[in-house]
Amino acid sequence: MVSATRMETFLAVARQGSIRRAATQLHITEAAVSAAVAHIEKQLGAKLIARAGRGIALTEAGRVYAEYCRSILGLMKEAQAAVRRAETGRLRIGVVATAGEYVLLRPLAAFRNRYPDIELSLSVHPRDVLFLELHHHETDLVIAGRPPRDAGLVTRARRPSKLVVVGAPGCCHDPLRATWLLRGRGSGTRDATLGLLDQLQIIPPTLTLGSHGAVLAAARAGLGVTLIHSDAIEQDLESGALLILSIDGTPLDRPWHAITTRTPTPTTRLFVSHILDPAEVGHDAFQPG
Repeated sequence: MVSATRMETFLAVARQGSIRRAATQLHITEAAVSAAVAHIEKQLGAKLIARAGRGIALTEAGRVYAEYCRSILGLMKEAQAAVRRAETGRLRIGVVATAGEYVLLRPLAAFRNRYPDIELSLSVHPRDVLFLELHHHETDLVIAGRPPRDAGLVTRARRPSKLVVVGAPGCCHDPLRATWLLRGRGSGTRDATLGLLDQLQIIPPTLTLGSHGAVLAAARAGLGVTLIHSDAIEQDLESGALLILSIDGTPLDRPWHAITTRTPTPTTRLFVSHILDPAEVGHDAFQPG
């Protein structure tokens, strides 16, 4: 049997692409890292890593084994959390940037006040990364757009939201010819924007920015127009910094989804019940999924 510690060491090597960097991350010697990988290879009877330039790369067997390691370690941690009382457990939430900034914070603050003994963590990633982490049981609940089909994930709750096209006043007399500001790859909003442009049968200039905040700042500065969740622009609309533009096919109905695996922990179920309760979270409440 391969121990969890050796699996974690191998995953560090896989992620870092280097024995040396993995050793630095884990605060152990390079010899200990090499020995752990060699032990696993001997146990499996397969080569997991190979030299690649100055670093290393996973073999095909290594890539397959790394995926299993992620799921096994995730399930082990989930099992530990599942046997704790819900009110004193652990909750790892993953969100896309827009949901993290404009949808989750108030309900999460109310949850923290209600259950102060729960160990909370919050990570912000593109939706594709979040769903992969959830699949591997590395996070307990994701708030994002609709999960991919046949992923084995379950939508527990939804919150209505729409995608609208916005721009700064006076900057875009013809939005269809304007520069369209895009999020980075892996963003659900980026995919929705490209789908809308295909539907409109236009090929406008585009500008990709790395973050939600950068897209909003660029739109306010008049660099172009962007498709964005209505939750994110309430203050900009009130101040007049941005205007909703009338574009065929918009607004798009894109509710937020609270998503778990098929076996959520008791603490995860407790959080889902919390966000479904208007008495606790008011107008931020989700609806049953």
